[in-house]
Amino acid sequence: MVRFASYNIQYGFGLDGFYNLERIAESLQGADVIALQEVTRGFVRNRYADMVADLAALFPDHFWVYGPACDLHVEPPGGTPGPRACRFQFGNMVLSRWPILSTRTLLLPRSRTVSKLNLQRGATEAVIDTPDGALRAYSVHLDHVSADERIRQLVFLNERINAFTHEGGSVTGALEFDASDPPLPENYVVMGDFNMVPESPEYCAFAGTKDGYYGRMARIGTPIDALAALNGYTPGSYSWMDPEDHDKRMHLDYCFVSGGLEHRLISASVDTTPTGSDHFPVWVEIGR
Repeated sequence: MVRFASYNIQYGFGLDGFYNLERIAESLQGADVIALQEVTRGFVRNRYADMVADLAALFPDHFWVYGPACDLHVEPPGGTPGPRACRFQFGNMVLSRWPILSTRTLLLPRSRTVSKLNLQRGATEAVIDTPDGALRAYSVHLDHVSADERIRQLVFLNERINAFTHEGGSVTGALEFDASDPPLPENYVVMGDFNMVPESPEYCAFAGTKDGYYGRMARIGTPIDALAALNGYTPGSYSWMDPEDHDKRMHLDYCFVSGGLEHRLISASVDTTPTGSDHFPVWVEIGR
């Protein structure tokens, strides 16, 4: 059995407004594969913390990769030279108990905004050498203000996921480098903060639209919502809470799996007990 967890960690700030990576790590103990979003380096709000290095230190038994979709030169307040050459990075991280054989960061489509923040978003792809064979894991973070943009991002993401074996992942012909090509597994797990609610237009663009009679049919090339497949949704399901108003809640975080993994799903749930972020971890167990 492999235990997956996905968590948008909001730059390390919890519902109480305090920065604390240790409590985030504690809430993810026991996870074999972890997908994190809103991981930063050189961010003024968390005092230029190198969250990547700090999180890696908190999971010494895990391999890791980081995909900074957004990378900017920034000047610290007052002109004081900042750490890490004054670069602000914002992206996703994947940690795995087993070796990560290859990785890519897929830059998702975006449009230029006028007054609302719009960071470059990405999906960090990791090919993991699990005991049951190679498997793809994606840590995803979509746009937070535009459903149209999310639909474009999800259409692009699904195209790249399905084209993976044809494109060959991060490298092919590695023999020229005296290396072997990494495996090209068909099965995948896509986790992250999708900033969409169940059955929204963007959700249906990714998971398929329900038929009035047959419901939502599994199709090759269409990801399957693990929580929905196990009837895990309730009317009050949520994975995000407004720090200023705890009664304001939404379900924004998901774990989707390829059709070949649906019959291996054991459990899927959202743990709403941690307070290390305004989001909550999504957990999925997949058997052999």
